[in-house]
Amino acid sequence: MGAQMVSDPLKFPVAPRSILTVTIYLADGQASTNITSHPGSRTTSYMLAGDHVADTDLSRATTADHWYFLSGLEVWAKHATAAAVMLGDSLTDGRGSTTNKNDRWPDQLLDRLQSHPSTSDIAIVNQAAGGNRVLNDGLGPNVLARLDRDVLAQSGVEWLVVFEGVNDIGTAAATPQAQKEVADSLIAAYDQIIVRAHAQGIRVYGATLTPFGGNTMYDDPDGYREGARSAVNTWIRTSHRFDAVIDFDRTARDPSDPGRLLPAYDVGDHLHLNPTGYKALADAVPAALFRHRTLPPTFAFN
Repeated sequence: MGAQMVSDPLKFPVAPRSILTVTIYLADGQASTNITSHPGSRTTSYMLAGDHVADTDLSRATTADHWYFLSGLEVWAKHATAAAVMLGDSLTDGRGSTTNKNDRWPDQLLDRLQSHPSTSDIAIVNQAAGGNRVLNDGLGPNVLARLDRDVLAQSGVEWLVVFEGVNDIGTAAATPQAQKEVADSLIAAYDQIIVRAHAQGIRVYGATLTPFGGNTMYDDPDGYREGARSAVNTWIRTSHRFDAVIDFDRTARDPSDPGRLLPAYDVGDHLHLNPTGYKALADAVPAALFRHRTLPPTFAFN
């Protein structure tokens, strides 16, 4: 009840960048609507009454651009293979990307890594959820609560990229006190993530938060939320707590108006990026970050 289940292994080859289709038949029907799902998957599922596991044509099916039941696939790989987990919200989950085209920034980063022999053995594990927050539950459990399941329990993880916090800032009250509190709490949470990942020998890279100026939900006329974003980004850049910094803010912002996204990257809501913008984020990640795997477990107590 509510726990993860693992299927029997299936023996067939899977090439890098394969697109796999999985068919599930619920012989006893669906007992509840409380099921595992990925509402922001930007990938189509096909639903049809009856047993159709052997069908090659589901043209009569009802479609929905979500995933259900299946939370992940694990494959056997050579010992040199390692995984990088992307921990994020809708900006990593791919809001603004093209449905069924796999052009989120982690997808486009994987394309880059796969194209070079020195990084072709890197797997990208996208552990993002739209509407997710670091500190409090939102659409799904908060990052601190899901860190064990979504990062530490994953197989072969060598690196973690943390790109999340904008929903915490955007949903906190637009007052000086509330925004100082959320910025301080985010910094403390990042530090916790770093300590716990380092204890497992995982390198942790911090990505700066991208602008949301002009967004009708998160932007505030007094700039308190922008101040919190700036404070968090300053800590990410200067604290030296992360093993490296990926400056998505510098990549995505409009140089003439740094509190806003570059118009060419803006999907239109002034918060999420379009596929061109996501390519810019992918290109901003140095491939060299995934070539050195020598970090021993470390512990920090303050």
